[in-house]
Amino acid sequence: MLLARRMLAHYRDLGSPARWRIVECGAHDGTLAADVLAAIESLDSQAFATLEYLITEPLVLLRDAQRRTLAGFGDRVVIAANLAAHAATPLPGVAFGNEVLDALPCHVVEPRGGVWKECLVDHDPRRGWFWTQGSAVCDRIAAMLPSPDAVPEGWRTEVRDDFAGFLAPLRQVLERPRMIWIDYGFSREEYHATARNEGTLRAYRDHRVVADPLQNPGDQDLTAHVDFTAVAEAAHTLGGRMDVCCSQGSWLTKLARPWLAAMEGNPDAAMLRQFQTLTHPAHLGRAFQVIELSWD
Repeated sequence: MLLARRMLAHYRDLGSPARWRIVECGAHDGTLAADVLAAIESLDSQAFATLEYLITEPLVLLRDAQRRTLAGFGDRVVIAANLAAHAATPLPGVAFGNEVLDALPCHVVEPRGGVWKECLVDHDPRRGWFWTQGSAVCDRIAAMLPSPDAVPEGWRTEVRDDFAGFLAPLRQVLERPRMIWIDYGFSREEYHATARNEGTLRAYRDHRVVADPLQNPGDQDLTAHVDFTAVAEAAHTLGGRMDVCCSQGSWLTKLARPWLAAMEGNPDAAMLRQFQTLTHPAHLGRAFQVIELSWD
């Protein structure tokens, strides 16, 4: 509901256009999409009637699951393998994703002998890591890293240097867009703090953490936290700007003020419990960050 309210606020900032578009990345089975669509329909029937909800999903099985989940919303929903067919008809609107950026490819690097070395694996990841003798990648990303002399040998971190490549196709299908990304992550200064010496690369299988990310190649999910400074820089290279970057708890609390005020004297206990889980620092409120990007 709160996410839908934020999207509707942008729709109104755009002047309530005759047609507008929401693009969701990483929609999984469509559950969040169904919640957003239902909330928009209940809050603003005109906005719902003029909305195209576009999901970009490369995996056939997930596209099938999304169609089943969202069948009741009819032609309001478009599910596509990629965005190429929609670049010719950009619409004003919003792009967003929950835990999408952390799944994008990253480079793993370590300082060795006073220079940055990229950590790689060969055709059989179970053999373990090896280190490059020289790397164009390390030269390219050096500005995104501390000096190799400023951190101890064996200190490891991750770098993504192509957020612009991820954002650019979304920019092409939207006019005057706002993008909202919710994920685990830090500012660059915090991300590359000396005390964070093992990096954040993690593997998940059956919703459980796997100790070695090189185990079970092709049969587990790999993630690493997001450098939100890099996301903001990528938006800037595409002509955009960062408007908000804060904890999920702070972001949702600000959005929820009118909703909370409306419940005064007649609270919805179940909804409040969900809200507290999403905002409390001991739960998800501090672990997740939210970044908002915009273009004029």
